[in-house]
Amino acid sequence: MTSDNDRRRGLLARLRERPAARSRGRRRLGAAVRLIAALMLAGGAYTVFAPGAQAQDNPQLTGAAAEGKALFDVSCVTCHGRNAQGVEGRGPSLIGVGAASVEFQVSSGRMPLARQEAQAHRKPPVFTDEQTRQLAQYVQELGGGPVVPDGDDLREDGNIASGGELFRINCSQCHAFGGGGGALSSGKFAPSLHPATDRQIYAAMLSGPQNMPVFGDNQLRPEQKADIIAYIQETLKHDQDPGGFNLGRYGPSTEGLAIFLVGIVALVFASLWIAGKS
Repeated sequence: MTSDNDRRRGLLARLRERPAARSRGRRRLGAAVRLIAALMLAGGAYTVFAPGAQAQDNPQLTGAAAEGKALFDVSCVTCHGRNAQGVEGRGPSLIGVGAASVEFQVSSGRMPLARQEAQAHRKPPVFTDEQTRQLAQYVQELGGGPVVPDGDDLREDGNIASGGELFRINCSQCHAFGGGGGALSSGKFAPSLHPATDRQIYAAMLSGPQNMPVFGDNQLRPEQKADIIAYIQETLKHDQDPGGFNLGRYGPSTEGLAIFLVGIVALVFASLWIAGKS
């Protein structure tokens, strides 16, 4: 009797397990169907939106940037590569350098580079001001970066006294107290500031060409940059040397040499003359 009861209970237990097993199977099948549907949906969405993502690799350019690209493809692509990504051993990538760097290098004639040297030299510019702006706009739209403010007068309301103090602290070590420039290591040099325009000085502070450090807005605020430009343009370039011959404005080195050559020689001849008379 006990054995029959046990068999009936076991049969009932197996009957109860079968619906549970079928329920788990249906759940697994439903999960698999949902996973396949999600994958198909993701694949369809990628197919629809992939062309748009690919188009972003070649962004639509403004009119000025399109003109700049045409100039770039003729004069710059050999060294800086397609889309300004750089060519190893020839020229660096321009992605992210900004319009300020392009404006400084191109407007001062340093680019296009005539030959590889320790440092690019200033020379008459190859491009007009408009073409320079177009090249700068093209590079700006490729990767962004610092931009020079609008206008040619960037020293308006600049404080000359404050600019002189900032210049002596931040600039005179390389460009000399008179702005005439000076030698650096490995054949490099800090150029003279006398031929530089307001925009070129501002662009140089933003981009840090060659060995020059970058003076972004965190280092020198825009109004401080205006002060420095005012000091350079209105004091260094218009000093009439009231003391006489400026000796190149290179500072105490040339002054000390002049004192030695003139003063000591004069004393020697004076001593010989006195000795001869006595």
